[in-house]
Amino acid sequence: MSDSVKKLPVTIMRGGTSKGVYILEDDMPENHDEWEKLLLRLMGSPDAKQIDGLGGSYSVTSKVAIIKKSSNPEADVDYTFAQVSVDKPLVSYKGNCGNISSGVGPFAIEKGLVEAKDGVTSVRIFNTNTQKIIEADVQTPGGEVAYSGDFAIAGVPGTASPVKLKFVKPSGTLGKGLLPTGNVIDVLDVPDFGKVEVSIVDAANPLVFVKARDIGLTGRELPDELNANSEMLALLEKIRGLAAVKLGLIEDYKRSAWDTPGIPKMTFVAEPEAYTTSDGKEIAKGNIDLLSRMMSMQKPHPSYAMTGAMCTAAAAVTPGSIVNQVLAPNADTQFIRIGHPAGILECGADFRLEDGKTIPEIDDTFGFRTANFLMEGTARIRL
Repeated sequence: MSDSVKKLPVTIMRGGTSKGVYILEDDMPENHDEWEKLLLRLMGSPDAKQIDGLGGSYSVTSKVAIIKKSSNPEADVDYTFAQVSVDKPLVSYKGNCGNISSGVGPFAIEKGLVEAKDGVTSVRIFNTNTQKIIEADVQTPGGEVAYSGDFAIAGVPGTASPVKLKFVKPSGTLGKGLLPTGNVIDVLDVPDFGKVEVSIVDAANPLVFVKARDIGLTGRELPDELNANSEMLALLEKIRGLAAVKLGLIEDYKRSAWDTPGIPKMTFVAEPEAYTTSDGKEIAKGNIDLLSRMMSMQKPHPSYAMTGAMCTAAAAVTPGSIVNQVLAPNADTQFIRIGHPAGILECGADFRLEDGKTIPEIDDTFGFRTANFLMEGTARIRL
């Protein structure tokens, strides 16, 4: 008996330090229940190499953006992010990917969903995962998307044209505000380890922050070192799972990798110190405002998630948070420099801290990424 074949128009783009498949929602099945099987086959999951699909065998290259023209008067396009697990038969729609978001504006213009202006075209994106608006400023000289430029981001070779991303009113993607537990510091009782202080912050995506030294780390660790330490990976996932329980996402922390693999995002931070990046570049202490390492789908992120940067910026301006505690005293909140495994990511927050209040009102968080249009064609998916 022969397989049925679905022919699906797709575009492959690099968005920030991630790479994904971008699809017009009109080309997807009307029945959303059919999406998971389709996307797993499209990406070649579950398989460590994703050899029979378009995935690249890492969480940062196993992502999908599904986009359509928006009926929301505050947006131009709707964008649904799908994280396709590499080694599990699992597609997660919980949370957004900021790096993939940087390709949505260029894709929307290329596909005629948004008319390009001469100079810069601002694309208003409604992310259905978080129910938040993202404004992407795309360079469009002569009414064409410019991909070449002189802007560099850590984790991507060469230079390209900048895409400014502004996450408008990013707090509370889970509907529970910037501090979804109500506390700037929570204490988790970690089985077989002990009590650990964390900050659970929700801006652009929910993150759980812990001080590196509190779990026996320095903050200078690189992905290969962490991947070789199975006990530490297990501890980090255990902390993340307990935070997920605190957020009401799951009841059993041991189910975190299956039931909520993408959020909250596990992050450990430290005061600024000199370190060496994955490609051997030396980063001076004075060039960063904090050290930070993120996890992505239970593995170390090779650089830094853009939504993670947005949440880190929001946490940095929240008095008493774990991030605020390790931040360099003279840090500029409009230009926070995060030292991550691939280099430095700069981001900022526009916020208000009213008299007598301890929780800031985050108007927006912002940063710069680049994107590249790699190919478009038709995927043949055996179902």
